[in-house]
Amino acid sequence: MSGDGGASATVRLRGRRADLGPALGRIAETVLADPRAASGMTIGDLARASDCSEATVVRLSHELGYGGYREFRMRLAEETAVAREREGDGAYAGDIDPDDGLAAVVGKIAAADTRAVQETAEGLDLAALADVAAAIAAAGRIALFGAGASGLAAADLQSKLARIGLAATVHVDPHAGLPAAALLRAGDVAIGLSHSGRTADVIDALSIAREAGARTVAITSAPASPLAGSVWRMLMTAAHESAFRSGATASRIAQLTVVDCVLVAVAQQLPDLGRDALARTRAAVEHRRVG
Repeated sequence: MSGDGGASATVRLRGRRADLGPALGRIAETVLADPRAASGMTIGDLARASDCSEATVVRLSHELGYGGYREFRMRLAEETAVAREREGDGAYAGDIDPDDGLAAVVGKIAAADTRAVQETAEGLDLAALADVAAAIAAAGRIALFGAGASGLAAADLQSKLARIGLAATVHVDPHAGLPAAALLRAGDVAIGLSHSGRTADVIDALSIAREAGARTVAITSAPASPLAGSVWRMLMTAAHESAFRSGATASRIAQLTVVDCVLVAVAQQLPDLGRDALARTRAAVEHRRVG
């Protein structure tokens, strides 16, 4: 399984937050509450602000893949400097507030979606993406599994793979998905999409697919989750949902970014980039278009 080595410090923290113990979790909350302020803290400052020991701060740095707190703090400082440039005057930074006017709401949604796309692209493991694309291009069957908003992203990938001539199916109902997973075999690919990495139906489907011999792939924002920990390859998304965005909108945008990257990477594996299949499928529906 590939990890989250290319992801930024805050993306790594958000992705692992649910899997951290109480002490490590307090540090994560302190950093995520104000990354810019945290990037200026000494190890002692951060330990006191999080009510834990300096050794615990070092342990979190190692959990995130850094050599120590100095490296983690340096990466955090670099990241917040880039974020400051991107946000400009910061008019549309932060979560949506109940008192925000429509202009601020629209601006914050656009800023969050843009950030989700940028951070997902920057943190995407290109080696894992290449492996996944090669496996999909050579697969006898591709089965996709998701629920809720992740099911919509899974359906989008299925539609796009089908348009370039690949035998892909999507399953959002466990009563249909689990039997489909059981019928996969060596040479097939099973892809599970779950923002949290904890969707039981998706975890179960990929477990059954793995036991059947298929290669399993997770598209998730949680690299330490049960889903990510059990697959052949992981493609990480990056999105922070506001309390006022319960429809998982930013996470869906991040997943669709990965979906598009997978599609193009797969197309590059095909002899004619899938152009023949695209032309034929386009022709099949051309006469149905109006306006």
